[in-house]
Amino acid sequence: MMRLLDLRGQQLSRSELLKVLPRHGSDVVSAQAAAQRLVDDVRHRGLSAVTDHALEFDGISGHDVRVTQSELTQALNSLDVAVRDALESTIDRVQHASRAQIPQGSVTSFGEGASISQRWLPVERVGLYVPGGKAVYPSSVIMNAVPAIAAGVRSIALASPPQKAYDGRVHPTILAAAALLGLEEVYAMGGATAIGAFAYGVPEIDFAPVNVITGPGNQFVAAAKRYVRSVVGIDSEAGPTEILVIADESADARFVAADLISQAEHDELASSVLVTTSPTLVDDVSRAIVDLTAATTHRERVEAALRGSQSALVIVDDLSRAVDFSNAYAPEHLEVQVRDPQSLLPNLVNAGAIFVGEYSPVSLGDYSAGSNHVLPTGGHAAFSSGLGAYTFLRAQQVVEYGRAALSEVAVSLVALATSEDLPAHGSAVTIRFEE
Repeated sequence: MMRLLDLRGQQLSRSELLKVLPRHGSDVVSAQAAAQRLVDDVRHRGLSAVTDHALEFDGISGHDVRVTQSELTQALNSLDVAVRDALESTIDRVQHASRAQIPQGSVTSFGEGASISQRWLPVERVGLYVPGGKAVYPSSVIMNAVPAIAAGVRSIALASPPQKAYDGRVHPTILAAAALLGLEEVYAMGGATAIGAFAYGVPEIDFAPVNVITGPGNQFVAAAKRYVRSVVGIDSEAGPTEILVIADESADARFVAADLISQAEHDELASSVLVTTSPTLVDDVSRAIVDLTAATTHRERVEAALRGSQSALVIVDDLSRAVDFSNAYAPEHLEVQVRDPQSLLPNLVNAGAIFVGEYSPVSLGDYSAGSNHVLPTGGHAAFSSGLGAYTFLRAQQVVEYGRAALSEVAVSLVALATSEDLPAHGSAVTIRFEE
C-alpha cells in the first residue's frame, strides 16, 4: 500500500536528503493564488465576500455569520456528558502546560541608575481558526483558546466553517467547546475567507481586525496565513497533518501501523512516514496496515493518504541516519519507538512535538497529553514552534537611565554615532550635559 524508499548504502548530505523526502505535490505554493484571491475579496468587499464564499464553497446562503450567545448556550446545554467531561479534562491539562510556558520578566542592572527591564505583554486581539471539513475539532478550540487566555489576551475571536447539515451554523460541538471556555465572539466562516476576515476585519458586523492569527487548516488556510503575515502575526503554517516514526526492530509493528493510520485518517493529503533500520519491521508494518485499514471507518481516506507521494516506508543503515532523515524532514509529529529512545533525543532537533516510547502515540498529543496539537507542518518545524502561550506574547524592553548613568556611556555613544555619520544621535546625549 505504501511506497518503499530504500536509502541503505547511501551517504546522503542534507541537501540530497531534502530532494528525496516524501512530500505531496499539492502544497502551500500551489494554493497561494486561490487563497490570495479570497483574502483580497474579503478585504475589499467585506460581508458580501464572506456570504458569497459561503455559497460557493459550502453551499450555504442566508446564514448568520455571527453566532449568538443563545446558540452557544444551547450547544453547551445539549453537549453529551461524556464529551463534556473529556473536554473539561483536556482544558485542565492544557491550562497547566500553557501557564508553564509564560516567560518570567527580568531586570538587568548596569550599576546605580542604569537598568533594562524585560517584560512580556499579550497582544490585544487574536483570531483563532478551527477547521471543520472532514472532521469536527472541538479539541482545536481548546488548543487555540487556552494558551491565549493563559497569556492574558483580552479580545478573542473564533471562526469555524458553516455546516450545511446545521443550516449554516457552526458545528454544535465546536460551539459547546467555545462556550465552555467563555468565548463570546464566534463566527461561521471557513478557510481563506476566515483568515482574510481576521486580517482585515468585516466592518458590517463590527468584526475588528486581529493582531495574531492561529490555528490549523488545509493548504488554502496555510497559504492565506502566509499571505497576510505582513499585516498580522501568525503562529505557523499548520497544513495537512504529518507523522514520522523512527523505529528499530524492537518496535511493535501493529502500534506503528496504527499510528500511521491515525494521522492518515485526517485527510487524503496527510503524510505518514516510517523510518527504520529493520526490513523485517517494514514487512510487518505493511501487513498490519492492510489488516487495520480494512477495519477503519475512513478507509478510503486512509488508503489515499498512505498511497500518496507524501507517505513512505523508509529503510536506512542505522539510527544516526534515521535522525538525519528526520531532522531534514522536520515533521509536525515525531514518534520515537526504539530500544533506547533517550539516546536519540539530544540530536532530534527539528520537530513540532516528539512522542517518546511505544505508549506515547500522537493521538495522546491530539487530545489528552496536555501538550498543544497546533504544530508547524511542511518542514516549518525547522524554524517555527508549536502553538503555546508564548505565541500571544511580545517581549518588550524598558530602558531607564539616570543622569550619572547616561554620563558614563556618553563618550562611547558619541563615538559610535559619529562613526555612523549620525551626529544628531550624539547631540541628543550631549545636550543633556550642557550648562
